[in-house]
Amino acid sequence: MYQKIILEGGRRLKGEVTISGAKNAALKLMAAALLLEDTSEIYNIPELTDVVTMASLLQTLGAEVDYDIKEKKIIINATNINNVEAHYDFVSKMRASFVVLGALVGRFHEAKVALPGGCSIGERRIDLHIKGLEALGAQVKIEGGYVIAKAKKLVGTKIYLDRPSVGATENIMLAAILAEGSTILNNAAQEPEIIDLANFLNAMGADVNGAGTSEIIINGVKQKDLKAVTYTTIPDRIEAGTYIAAIAATKGKAIIKNIFPNHLSAVTSKVIEMGGKVTILDPFSMEISCNTRLNATNIVTQPYPGFPTDLQSPFISALLMAEGISIITESIYENRFRQIGELRRMGADVQQESHKAIIKGVKQLTGAQVIASDLRAGASLVVAALCADGTTEISDIHHIDRGYEKIVDKLSGLGAYIKRVDIDETNLDGKIINIEENSY
Repeated sequence: MYQKIILEGGRRLKGEVTISGAKNAALKLMAAALLLEDTSEIYNIPELTDVVTMASLLQTLGAEVDYDIKEKKIIINATNINNVEAHYDFVSKMRASFVVLGALVGRFHEAKVALPGGCSIGERRIDLHIKGLEALGAQVKIEGGYVIAKAKKLVGTKIYLDRPSVGATENIMLAAILAEGSTILNNAAQEPEIIDLANFLNAMGADVNGAGTSEIIINGVKQKDLKAVTYTTIPDRIEAGTYIAAIAATKGKAIIKNIFPNHLSAVTSKVIEMGGKVTILDPFSMEISCNTRLNATNIVTQPYPGFPTDLQSPFISALLMAEGISIITESIYENRFRQIGELRRMGADVQQESHKAIIKGVKQLTGAQVIASDLRAGASLVVAALCADGTTEISDIHHIDRGYEKIVDKLSGLGAYIKRVDIDETNLDGKIINIEENSY
């Protein structure tokens, strides 16, 4: 059944919202479970379609997967893996699944993994993934849309990444865990999700040091050294940042719970520049408030600890009605302004010039029918709709469901007028569901 979101804008968000487990961490922990001839029990798993996709992929490889949505946990028993091919049907839907490559090569010394897909937000090369595996001793080729890697054995070495790629860092870490000797990875990605993966690996018996810095050292261990693990995923800093943008944009006041505030320093610094107020309440929550029109600001996306590329889209929407002209520079992905045309339908004055979005604040946005082109573009449209006068209908919301757990319920809890609608594919009529829970 196709669905869309109907949102009546113009209400200040207030109350509190609890952030889910980090999608970009949970998916990599699930892939890392393939290294273990035993069971991984992972908590704080978000209820997302991407998690279902990864679980299905692991099952095709021979893993036993028990995904308990109510308890937000997943149990993966990878003892009897009997297949090293990650099929196109799964990997083409979600780029994060490509990290099974490192885990399979690390444990079995071979893998056949489809070239990655996911949101079309720009070129996302795999050259550094291949470079890292080859440095460890694997022979790698691309054939028929698949990456095929084989190795007689893997041996630790020094590897320098030309850019701090998150995916390449993760794949090299996973491949190096069971390699002979030590691997020193320089210019590694420093994202919190990398630290979470390293902590998970160490909890199962691996020896990873330096995660969160530009140099990660992986001392190889034996398969027998790895043991069953129980672990809790970090909170989702991107989901948290999206709600921060929405609260500030609607001149709201709300508490955001289940977060690590230090993961959001680049984001909250910009909110303060924009005229919002940020109050850290305790180690796991903060209050965001804004009672005036936001100020324009300039943002440049950078690898962590810089401003996240995944939050560029919702912050464009937060700045659409700011006082003055804002410039957002996207330095990571070249196609991450795909929502601009849809925002113009809502009355936004925003132009793209190469890798920059130039935003001239307007007095008011107007609700319209818009389409989500990818995950973060969908989040951008939700933030804009919250600020707009009138009703906005957002289609293709399956993109949003990939990364935002229960977004309708959470925004309803903050006072938004929002509903999820079933659409009959034949006549495109909408039928409102969950009327009692989310009624206007």
